[in-house]
Amino acid sequence: MESVASAIQRLSDLATSPHISRLSAAFAAAGFEFALVGGSVRDAFLGREMNDLDFTTNATPDETLAIVKPVADAHWDIGRAFGTIGARVDGHTVEITTYRTDAYDGETRKPVVEFGQTLEGDLTRRDFTVNAMALRLPAQVLVDPSGGMDDLVARRLSTPGHAEVSFGDDPLRMMRAARFTSQLGFTLETGALAAMHALADRISMISMERVNDELSKLLKSAAPRAGLEVLVDTGIAAIVLPELPALKLQIDEHFHHKDVYEHSLTVLDQAIDLEKSRHPGGQPDLTLRLAALLHDIGKPATKRTESGGVVTFHHHDVVGAKLAKRRLKELRYDNETVADVSRLIELHLRFFGYTEGAWSDSAVRRYVRDAGPLLERLHILTRADVTTRNRRKADRLSFAYDDLEDRIAALGAEEELAAIRPDLDGEQIMAILGLTPGREVGEAYRFLLELRLEEGPLGTETATERLRAWHDSKMAGQRPGDADRPD
Repeated sequence: MESVASAIQRLSDLATSPHISRLSAAFAAAGFEFALVGGSVRDAFLGREMNDLDFTTNATPDETLAIVKPVADAHWDIGRAFGTIGARVDGHTVEITTYRTDAYDGETRKPVVEFGQTLEGDLTRRDFTVNAMALRLPAQVLVDPSGGMDDLVARRLSTPGHAEVSFGDDPLRMMRAARFTSQLGFTLETGALAAMHALADRISMISMERVNDELSKLLKSAAPRAGLEVLVDTGIAAIVLPELPALKLQIDEHFHHKDVYEHSLTVLDQAIDLEKSRHPGGQPDLTLRLAALLHDIGKPATKRTESGGVVTFHHHDVVGAKLAKRRLKELRYDNETVADVSRLIELHLRFFGYTEGAWSDSAVRRYVRDAGPLLERLHILTRADVTTRNRRKADRLSFAYDDLEDRIAALGAEEELAAIRPDLDGEQIMAILGLTPGREVGEAYRFLLELRLEEGPLGTETATERLRAWHDSKMAGQRPGDADRPD
């Protein structure tokens, strides 16, 4: 945590910046209160970047708009019904919201927006004490009615009022609590944790879009494991992502020292580490992280106990891909994310055949072709999936994958593996064989693609000869499949 003196200096520097000074002076001149509120005040004391500046005031939205117009480059009122006016001042985007004292009816999950009269009243309706602090401007007076500073020092997450009431009013706050344990590295106060256990089923009242947003923010945090554990331990994950806690019942056939749940969280940790090391400075890869978390969710459905008591999970990759597709669709993820996560799960075991015997160049080409644009993510997922404590086994798998990546790079330099396609396109096939668009052209294309995968680039002349020979044999009525098989 930042020293108090340092945090105060950061807040002071922010408060006296030209665009905020103009705003606070404008509200003061009009006779209204104005304060910086929420996450930016918290982050000043945590030494984090202060982004997404939010302000609050006792001015109504109409009054706020009248004050902002003369000093703003642009303004908008999309959130006006909730008391929020947006503006861009000297190139900086800000949001200003009228004090609120929301009321919930316990059924609609949406608050009845009521504007409040005091800053303290506005702060006590907020989700957590560490987010319920404000800096009055331009006077620069810290307002902390719920003990947020004490919780910051203790690295504790608690609600301004009774947790049962807060989470009952807006159950999504329970998922937000899980997210903050990961984002901030805080622990949940005992009462808040107990309330999450008691009210877990209330999360089903929340729209899937809002659940998606919180889950995605959690997964994109630097260390999402702690938040995921909170969701599982409180029973919330059993409602929003039931495939995750279901893994606790499965013991991995390869990693007897941990169940598949612990293995999956470790794979997620390792995937994030690899993501950061291979792509420093990049944005969090939500698709990769979803695939890492869910890569083994097909195991409960495929668990079998063979003779001798050996536990197997045959085809859990294929089953898991289907389960992930269904769950992510229910969580309202976009089609591309659903397809990519499902495909990564389907492919995540493919590499382990490489360690059982040297792959031909053809097998390497097929690996790249099947991964397509997901190849780099597949590299990371496959490497992260090694969690054995057996150092020799871990090193052997790592060296094997190093070798595979080297071969992919070498073949890629020679053959443009990233865009594998036949040596002849559809137009050329039709011209050579005298065909019109139809099924036969597709068959010929697939024949040439198989040749390309098996033998590498052939060149136009050789590909033409092989195509004609294949077509002549096919027309001569050879046994099905003989002519289709590359020489």
